[in-house]
Amino acid sequence: MSRTKQDVVTEFRCAEILDAARKIFAAQGFSDTTMEAIAEQAHIAKGTLYLYFPSKRDIYLAALRQGIRLLNDDTNRKVAGAAGVQNQLRIFVTTRIEYFEQNREFFLIYHSEIGNLLPHPGKQSGEIVELYLQQAHMLEQILRTAADKGEIRDLRPDATAFAVCDLTRGVIMQRMLGWSKAELQDDIRHLIDVIWRGIAA
Repeated sequence: MSRTKQDVVTEFRCAEILDAARKIFAAQGFSDTTMEAIAEQAHIAKGTLYLYFPSKRDIYLAALRQGIRLLNDDTNRKVAGAAGVQNQLRIFVTTRIEYFEQNREFFLIYHSEIGNLLPHPGKQSGEIVELYLQQAHMLEQILRTAADKGEIRDLRPDATAFAVCDLTRGVIMQRMLGWSKAELQDDIRHLIDVIWRGIAA
C-alpha cells in the first residue's frame, strides 16, 4: 500500500514525540513525568500530543517498543550475516553494547522496565516482554546449533543465552554509572573473552 503525505507527517511527528519522551522519562522517571513536560520537550501543544497518544503510559510503551524493535532488527541483521558461533556471539554482544552506548536515555527506561518484571509481572506489556525474549531466543538457537556441531560445550542453551544477555546488560550499566574507566572496545573484548572461555568446546 502507498503511503500518503499524512502518513509520513504522522510518522515523523510520532518519532519526534517519542524522542522527546525518552529524554524526559530518562531524566525524571515515569511517575514524575507529565504530558506537559513531554509536549514542551517536543515543542508542541499538549492538546496536539493527545492527538497522537491518549496517555502517558501509551507514550512510554511506544518509546520502549520502538527502541527495542530497532535494537532487535539491527542485531538480527548483523548476526545473520556472520559466520561461526564465536563471530555471531561477538556481533550480538557488540551490537547491543554499542546501541545502548549511543542511546543512553533509552537504556534508562529499558532497564527500568525490565527491572520491574519481578516485583510487578502483571503490569508489564506482553508485547514488550515478547520483544525482550525474542533476542534471548535468537541467541539460544545459535548456541543450540553450535552445541550440536560440537563448536561449544554441551551447556543449556536457554540458560546460557539469558546469562549472556545479563552479562551484556551488566557491562552497559557499569559504563552508564561510570564504574568502568576502560575504552568501549576494551570492555567489549573483555566480555566476549570471558563468555567464550566459558562456553568454548
